[in-house]
Amino acid sequence: MATYKGIKGFSIQNLSADPSNPIEGEVWYNSTLGVWKVEDATTAGAWATANNMNTARFYIAGAGTQTAAVGFGGDPGPAISATEEYDGTSWANSGSLNTGRRTLGGCGIQTAALAFGGYRPTPAAYLNVTEEYNGATWSPSNNMNTTRAEMGSAGTQTAALSFGGAPGPTSASATEEYDGNSWTSSNNLITGRTALAGAGTQTAALAFGGSPTTGATEEYDGNSWTSSNSLNTARSYLAGAGIQTAALAFGGTTGSNTGATEEYDGISWSTSPGSLNTPRESLAGAGTQTAALAFGGFPNINATEEWLGAGSPQTKTITAS
Repeated sequence: MATYKGIKGFSIQNLSADPSNPIEGEVWYNSTLGVWKVEDATTAGAWATANNMNTARFYIAGAGTQTAAVGFGGDPGPAISATEEYDGTSWANSGSLNTGRRTLGGCGIQTAALAFGGYRPTPAAYLNVTEEYNGATWSPSNNMNTTRAEMGSAGTQTAALSFGGAPGPTSASATEEYDGNSWTSSNNLITGRTALAGAGTQTAALAFGGSPTTGATEEYDGNSWTSSNSLNTARSYLAGAGIQTAALAFGGTTGSNTGATEEYDGISWSTSPGSLNTPRESLAGAGTQTAALAFGGFPNINATEEWLGAGSPQTKTITAS
C-alpha cells in the first residue's frame, strides 16, 4: 500500500506550531491544537475581516501592501491629517500630514509613500500640494501642475502618476507624472472623470470607474491612454489594487454602497463571488490582485478587510466525517 512518505518522500511532521512557509500539499500534525493540517490553495477569492483602524474615516488615501500598508488623510475632522500604518494584524498611529486634506491621491509603499492634491474643507480649497512619507514623517515636495481632488493614482514615490479628478473639465482628464522631485503634464485621459480608481505603475497604469457613474477602463503606457473593456459594475468612489495586467476593483457607489469585487486580467473584468463584508464607498486600497487590503470608507467607517485571491496558499484543518 502506498504511504505518504513513499508519495512525498518524507514523513508527516509532528509540530507544536504550524510551519512558517509550508508548500502546497504539505501535511502536518499540530500537537498544540491536536489537529491535522494541510497546505491547500483557495478556489475562489474572498474578503476576511481584520482589525479596525484607530480613526474611522472616508475620502482616505492609501499605499503599500496587505501586510505593510499606510492610510492617510480623510474626513471627518480629526482624520484630515491622521496617518496610520498596518502591519498585517493591527493599525498604529504615525506622523500626521503637514497639510490636512481629503479625497487626495496616494501611492508607493509604507516606508516611501506619496500624498498629492486633495480638498481642504476649511477654508474651502482644492489643493496641488505634494508630500513624501519616509515611514515616520511627511515632508513637503513640489506642487502638482493641476490643482485637484478625487483623482486616480498609481506608481511609487519616485515614479508616480495622477489622472482625472475634480473640480472641472481640465482636471477631470489631466494626467501628470512625478519623478521624485517635480510633476510633468502628460496626455489626457480619453474619458474625463472624477472619483475613479487606479492601479499599476507610472509606465503601465490602469484607470477604472468614476463619476459620472461609469465602468470605463483605460490603460496607460507611459505616454498615452488606450480604452479597454469596462467594469461589469459601473461605479464611482471605488478602490483598486494590483498592476495593469492583474488588477482588483472593489467597493464604491452605484447610487448606493456596493461591496462588488472584480478582477482584471489585462483584457477584461470578471466579477468575483467574494464581495466586501462591509459595502462602502470612498475607501482606500493597497496590495495586489491576490492579496489586497480595503480600509476606511463612507459612512465614517474604520473597518479593515483582507482579500485572499483564488489560487492563494491556504492552511486547512483536516476533518474526518
